[in-house]
Amino acid sequence: MPAVTLNVADMLDNDLCISSEDGQTLFEAISSLIGENKQVIVSFEGVSMLISLFLNAAIGQLYGQFTENEVRRHLVVEGLAADDMELLRGVVENAKKYYSRPMEYDKAWTVEGDDEE
Repeated sequence: MPAVTLNVADMLDNDLCISSEDGQTLFEAISSLIGENKQVIVSFEGVSMLISLFLNAAIGQLYGQFTENEVRRHLVVEGLAADDMELLRGVVENAKKYYSRPMEYDKAWTVEGDDEE
C-alpha cells in the first residue's frame, strides 16, 4: 500500500492545531487518501499546541466514515508528545463510542439541551 506523509504544521501553515476548521482540512486530506487505499502518515512534528477540538474534527470523524479496522490499517500518527498521544487516544475512544450509536447520542444530547431551557 503506498504511503503519503502529511506534515500538519506545513499543511496548515500553522503550528497551532486549535481550530475545528483546520481539523476539517486535515480530515478531508486523510479521508481522501484512505479512500484511494493509501496509508497516511500524519506527522505532528513542529506543532506547538494541540487540542481535542482539532483532533475530533481531524481524526475522530474518520470513525464515522471508515471502520475501525480501515482506520488502523491506513493511518499512522507520529510526532506527538506522550500527553498529546493520550489526548488522541481519548478522542478515538469517544469517536468509536459515538459512531457506534450516533442517533442515540444525538437524541441524548438534544434531550439534555432541552432540559436547560
